Amino acid sequence: MNFNSLNYCNSLNKYSRFVTREVTIGDLKMGGTNPIRVQSMTTTDTMDTLKTVEQSIRMIEAGCELVRITAPSLNDAKNLEVIKKELKSRGYNTPICADIHFTPNAAEFAARVIEKVRVNPGNYADKKKFETIDYTDSAYEAELERIRERFTPLVKICKEYGTAMRIGTNHGSLSDRILSRYGDTPLGMVESALEFLRIAEENNYHNIVISMKASNTQVMVQAYRLLVAKMIETNRNYPLHLGVTEAGDGEDGRIKSAVGIGTLLEDGLGDTIRVSLTEEPEFEIPVAKSLADRYSNREKHTPIPEIKNSLPYNPFEYQRHQTKQLVNLGANNVPRVIADFSDRAEITAASLFAVGLNYSVPLDKWNLTDLAADYIYAGSNPINFEIPGTLGIIYNSEVWKANKTQTRAYPLFCANEFFESNEKSSELNFVAVDINSLTPDFVSKIKNESAVTLILDSFNLHTMPELRRMAILLKESNVNCPLVIKCNYANLFESDFQLYSSTDVGGLLLDGFGDGIWIKQKQCVSPQINNSTAFGILQATRTRISKTEYISCPSCGRTLFDLQETTQKIRERTHHLKGVKIGIMGCIVNGPGEMADADYGYVGTGIDKISLYKGKEVVKKNITSATAVDELISLIKEQGDWVEKV
Repeated sequence: MNFNSLNYCNSLNKYSRFVTREVTIGDLKMGGTNPIRVQSMTTTDTMDTLKTVEQSIRMIEAGCELVRITAPSLNDAKNLEVIKKELKSRGYNTPICADIHFTPNAAEFAARVIEKVRVNPGNYADKKKFETIDYTDSAYEAELERIRERFTPLVKICKEYGTAMRIGTNHGSLSDRILSRYGDTPLGMVESALEFLRIAEENNYHNIVISMKASNTQVMVQAYRLLVAKMIETNRNYPLHLGVTEAGDGEDGRIKSAVGIGTLLEDGLGDTIRVSLTEEPEFEIPVAKSLADRYSNREKHTPIPEIKNSLPYNPFEYQRHQTKQLVNLGANNVPRVIADFSDRAEITAASLFAVGLNYSVPLDKWNLTDLAADYIYAGSNPINFEIPGTLGIIYNSEVWKANKTQTRAYPLFCANEFFESNEKSSELNFVAVDINSLTPDFVSKIKNESAVTLILDSFNLHTMPELRRMAILLKESNVNCPLVIKCNYANLFESDFQLYSSTDVGGLLLDGFGDGIWIKQKQCVSPQINNSTAFGILQATRTRISKTEYISCPSCGRTLFDLQETTQKIRERTHHLKGVKIGIMGCIVNGPGEMADADYGYVGTGIDKISLYKGKEVVKKNITSATAVDELISLIKEQGDWVEKV
């Protein structure tokens, strides 16, 4: 199936921000030609005015332009007015957004006293029972009428008071009604928001922002793209709030957020960002600002050839580009990681510790971690020791010719150098190309070669779209060589390096391109961080699972336990469970639905009370938090997913 290249963004080759309608949130303007706004959410008890005000100030001083505060009850909503007055008395006029899930009365009060309300369509008028219902058209329309009656009063209040609204769909909290008709799909997420949007439009209310959040980056990106496609189709242009929900903490949370948010920013989508980390909210702001600021001068990039025909892949569904297998690259193999050691004066066995390849001198054996690189690019440095059996070495072509008898050693050629060489590997040759190398003559010749893996390389400011343009050209030309995505960075702080590489490499992986990744960096990070970033990107895109995944909510005033402390306790006990996904949710709002496809769930259900889930089924209710982590470990063991640490 083919898809028009412009049906979810302005351009896939030229950076062009999708212009949305301007929304007013107090004194803050969002959408239109305004900068990409950054925001976060308090984690304090909303009824604790002093703590909430002080945390809000820390967020604002870190650069937060919109403060979101949960209002799970009418009393909480009433206290938002007190919080707002206290902030103003201290000289802070940053607008406040009330976060609403199950309480329309709280939303209706908040809409009269603060600048914005956020409603979750899956929770606002529905109760989730995980039931599949076979609706007739008339029965479904009756359900929509019920929602209209429940939602219209809030719309009218927002319109009267000039209050903005975010219609915020979450993948994990789709209603049973939506799931029954559309399934657990990006389309279901979009339709969930559009149902509420149509009711607002019936009342001539348009001061609206929309979000399509998910913990799964594939689903998140597809849902936003589909939403924009639907808006373009129906002449709508509401601003987009971007976020990966329950991203987690530390390196993993930042990489996962950048993969999802950055992929959309690359295509010019997004008017405001919230990075959801299981950390103090002020720590989210620098991450969001770094992601947004990268596009302040993106229009100045080197031109990229246009996509003249339709796309050769579906941007609304994940499907990996099919390539042939060469050694362990391509076909159904997981994407491989290439570690670059070409700038070393000498490569020793000890050098490889940084990339998960640990040599024991007393035992004379290699121990490979779950983050062990698959290939080493040695450049012109011959390796004179026995390498582990899973590792391949890539040499510059002339050096390879002098070392071609070495086990698992392969040459790297530069574009047409490959055709000019008299000596090639019969198993695997790496050929580096840039967009200028992919001439019709080169493409026609390379597609007939049986032992070539192409290294797609770019130094364009608009790196990801240029690499994607190369991959599209090769796909359209029916070239089925394995493709390695190579990105280059220099003189970046560690945080920016992780965010930029996660965006550039992750965006391509989400579009189904990439049988390997190679992150080249100079004076950015250590080889160890470079390697862990590469594996983190593969994990975040769900293209290669190498460690335990934690789907951890960022905490808010609804949270019933210390999320940061509990997440660390669970991580310490379970980090060795490769491929197991554990959801850690502070309350039932972010409970079984929000955990989406987690294998196990740890959910706050009351003060000092935890419920444990297997998938979406609760298996242990209201156990004390003092024993809950031990009980979680016991549950994992009972289900047969536990392995002992080595």
